Amino acid sequence: MNLPARSQRARSTRLVTSAVLAVALGTATAGCKTIQSGEPPSASAMAAAPRSEPDTRGTNANLAERYRANPTDPVLAINYAQSLRASGQRSQAAAVLEQAALKNPKNMELLGAYGRALADVGNFQQALDVLNRAHTPDRPDWRILSVQGAVLDQMGRHEDAQRYYATALKIVPDEPSVLSNLGLSYARSKDLVRAEMTLRRAASRANADPRVRQNLALVVGLQGRFAEAETIARTDLPPELAAANVAYLRQMLAQQNQLQIPTSRPGTAREGRS
Repeated sequence: MNLPARSQRARSTRLVTSAVLAVALGTATAGCKTIQSGEPPSASAMAAAPRSEPDTRGTNANLAERYRANPTDPVLAINYAQSLRASGQRSQAAAVLEQAALKNPKNMELLGAYGRALADVGNFQQALDVLNRAHTPDRPDWRILSVQGAVLDQMGRHEDAQRYYATALKIVPDEPSVLSNLGLSYARSKDLVRAEMTLRRAASRANADPRVRQNLALVVGLQGRFAEAETIARTDLPPELAAANVAYLRQMLAQQNQLQIPTSRPGTAREGRS
């Protein structure tokens, strides 16, 4: 059965969006989460250096004991939630921050962490509500604005998200983490040319995180320039991991293209009918 042109456009948009989201959530074939929409760290965030599993368990236990002794301390709550999140316990992290936020309803940093935690577990509307209280119009926080944009992107509200990124960039022009989020937002909107331009601008900054270049590699690969994408990915990744990521993207796009149904020839089907 032939699809109308409108359905074809929607399917094409979903192909690009699915590719962005799937690779952004991590390339499972390589066993490493290499591409993600950047999230500015909290001022109280714990050191992000890799830790062994026993060390992580020990840190969690120590923080848990301190948190239980003083669950209303916002710094303890943020650090404990950060540790839980790092070990994959995202729902527990959100619960810890929820309790602390109830006791500290005006602590902006705590509200920001709680909003991120809610987004982590898929409670996007609630996350937006909390993040709106994490800063004020007269004192906007560009980090919160960027996270709000990322949440809106997850909700499919890409134009709204891009407005938040633009506001953040007025405060911190050329901040690579915001530009990276904006570039991925353009990609989700199927504007790959603008996405690439924005991500190249982000990657050119001296303080750009390696994830920015991986996002650039993703968008270049989405345009079918796989060799160039692999070259970009190798800037920060071992050659075999960069090749595995690009191979995964190529395979995914090929599979999704096979699912597309050719557009009907003129006169064979009327517009708007399936």
